Order: sequence, then structure tokens, then C-alpha cells
Amino acid sequence: MARDYYEVLGVSRGAGQDEIQQAFRTRARRLHPDVNKDPDAEERFKELNDAYSVLSDPKTRARYDRFGEDFRKIPEDWEERVGAGTGGGGGGFRGWTTAGDGGRVRFTRGFGEDAGGGGVDFEDLFGAFFGGGGAGPGAGRITIPGADQEAELPLTLEDAFHGGHRTVTLAGPTGQRTFEVNVPPGVTDGQRIRLAGQGGRGTGDAPAGDLYLRVRIQPHPRFRLEGRNIHVTLPVAPWEAALGATVPVPTPGGTAKVTVPPGSSSGRRLRLRGEGMPNPRGPGGDLYAEIRVMVPPSLSARERELFEELGRTSSFDPRSER
Repeated sequence: MARDYYEVLGVSRGAGQDEIQQAFRTRARRLHPDVNKDPDAEERFKELNDAYSVLSDPKTRARYDRFGEDFRKIPEDWEERVGAGTGGGGGGFRGWTTAGDGGRVRFTRGFGEDAGGGGVDFEDLFGAFFGGGGAGPGAGRITIPGADQEAELPLTLEDAFHGGHRTVTLAGPTGQRTFEVNVPPGVTDGQRIRLAGQGGRGTGDAPAGDLYLRVRIQPHPRFRLEGRNIHVTLPVAPWEAALGATVPVPTPGGTAKVTVPPGSSSGRRLRLRGEGMPNPRGPGGDLYAEIRVMVPPSLSARERELFEELGRTSSFDPRSER
């Protein structure tokens, strides 16, 4: 489930080489295994290096932009060979970008299908590309595997956390299609789920391509996701913050308990190890509960009396604290 190289570097597809280099240096310093002790830091650092090696080379980047992660299967001189096979004419490959449409998703079409609109005859084109011959009926018909396709799969954080079976409806150029998808627990934003043989149709007897569903985890009203770590705000009363307490904290997997140490102020983070996003290949992420001391919006007469007494007797001055 490879991520898009531009997403790995955190740059747009129109980014210049200087921006790509700067983004790589910034992330490399943060993700280097000698500095970052997260369990998945080494894997993410390797992914970052791979992305930079591709996007920092203009020729390799052009092939990646055109063919996606299948670019390594395409000869480096593909453009010259295609041009020669088509008499130097234009046309080339055409694709569609993925876009939302009323809660559904449109297919991305690759270079293995007819792009429509009076473009290139793909059988002739790939026949020249790969050395095929014969143009007459029944004479050496060329078979081309179907193109891989990609669509976005929006998920709530809870859906990504628990995984499970989902029914997904996609709207494409040939109409709507419905799929049963097994979402692995702990899938992260940008990862892809492969549906073998559900992509573009091949020509002749060639097999169909694959369909890749790229996960997009939707913003959550309570939780904030960073990698596999989950952040949540933990409201506590002034006396709980001052005296310490054991309080409930929400997690995507259900309610957990956390101990608030005495003397805790707003902004203090409490770590719940392993309560973040699951990781099928290693330790899961953590959940960080950030304390926020909440004051009662209105006071009873007795509560006011107690707070006034505390104000008279306490020597604590928060403005003198460093």
C-alpha cells in the first residue's frame, strides 16, 4: 500500500526542485532513526529517501508523473519509442484525476484504456511500443493488460481504527460499480487497498488491471491524528488538576482510565501507550490526552464561598510562575 511520493515529501505536484530538496532535508532530520525513536521511523525514513530519489531526477519524475508507481516497468526511452511507433504524432496518454461527487468517487483512468475524444489507437500504439506487428483482422492481435485504476476511499477515524468490511460504490465513465472491501485495522491516511482484477479491462485475452483505493481519513470532531498517534483534549475540574484524580478518557477503541497527577496545569500531556492506531506490522501508536482545566460556568453560593476562601488563604501566584 504505497503512498504517493509527493505526499511523502509534503509538496505539491508543481513543486520546484529547490522546494523538493528543502522538504527532503527537513523531513530527513526529523525522521532519521538516530534522532527519531518511533518504531516506524526507519520505515518512514526509507520511504522518504525513495520518494526523493525519484522526484529529484527530472526524467524519473516525469515518468512517475505519467505512470504512477508503475513507472519502473516503463522503459526510459518510452517517449521516443512511442513517438516512432506513431509516426511522431501527438496524442500520448490521457488520464482523469480522482474527484469527489456527492459522496461517491470517480475512477482514475490510466494509460491502458481508450481515453476517448479521438485520441490514439492504443492497440496500434502499444504494438509499436512493444514490438508487436500485424494490422489485419486476425493477424497477430495484440493483447495489452488493463490499466490499474485508483480512487479515494474516505474513512472515519473509527473505521480506520477498527477496520472491517465495507460496501463501496464508485461512479466511473462506464457507470456505477459496487465493491466489498476489507479494510485492515490501523490503515493510515494515504495508504492504498488493492482490489485485484477490478481495474481497467485488458485488450484481447489480457487480464484486467487492479483497482487501488487510497485511504483518506476524515477530520474528527474530537481526535487529532498524527501518524499512528492520536491526540485528544482531556477536560478536568480545578480540584482534579490540583489534587490529582483518575478520570475517564475517550479513545477510538472505547473509554480508558488515566491518572491525572496532582498539580497538573492545562497543556500537560498524558501518554496512554498502545491506545493509538493499531499497526499490523509492529507496535501500535499511542494516545496523548492533553489536560484542559475547566472552570464551572456558574457557581453555587457554597462553591463561591469555598473559592473565595481558597483565594484568601493560598499564596499561589500563577503569573509569577516560570
